[in-house]
Amino acid sequence: MTELIVIRHGETDWNRQHRFQGQIDVPLNSTGRAQAERLAHRLASERFDVVVASDLQRAHATAQAAAGGRPIEIDALWREQAFGVAEGLDAPAITRQHPELWAQWLRHDADYALPGGGESVRAFQQRVLRGVQRVVQAHTGRCIAVFTHGGVLDMLWRAAHNLPLHGARSCEIPNTGINRLRWRDGALQIVQWADAAHLDGLPAQPDTTPLSARSVAAASAA
Repeated sequence: MTELIVIRHGETDWNRQHRFQGQIDVPLNSTGRAQAERLAHRLASERFDVVVASDLQRAHATAQAAAGGRPIEIDALWREQAFGVAEGLDAPAITRQHPELWAQWLRHDADYALPGGGESVRAFQQRVLRGVQRVVQAHTGRCIAVFTHGGVLDMLWRAAHNLPLHGARSCEIPNTGINRLRWRDGALQIVQWADAAHLDGLPAQPDTTPLSARSVAAASAA
């Protein structure tokens, strides 16, 4: 059995502005840095043998704050989903600039990829699971801390629960939330999800309702 502690990066300005970040290299904001510091204190007494992070700075900086001086393995397989032409935009802007693409996106088709280098959800999950397999094969039987992104955690949640890839996100994924999983007999198991007790007293997190669900009303009023 291999243990995984999988953690979403700290907050960025684009999280608060509800923009598609995707693979644009957005830094942590002041709240995100405070979250990472709280996370470091929370993990100080934890036993983990290996630290892995996405190569995007919001995940890598969170890992640096919380890794306790351990070396960090960088792996681009743990990057956020690529959203193509939508990256950097919020829902009202996408609605104005790419109305037909936005209508297709709202169907939540697992095989639909936005143009401009976007990934379909199916291709994205396949990439994420390659990342899981690579890290557990390299560190079998150990405890691995992984610093990554909200979309990646959604893919792990769906894989562990054998959920379909069509449809909007259904799980809570707070910034710097702690998620404990196990890899056993070739399958993921969830032990604990979305533990964010270390963030008490910090500013409330941005709404984690899926962007597409929030945007329907906003788009109609734009």
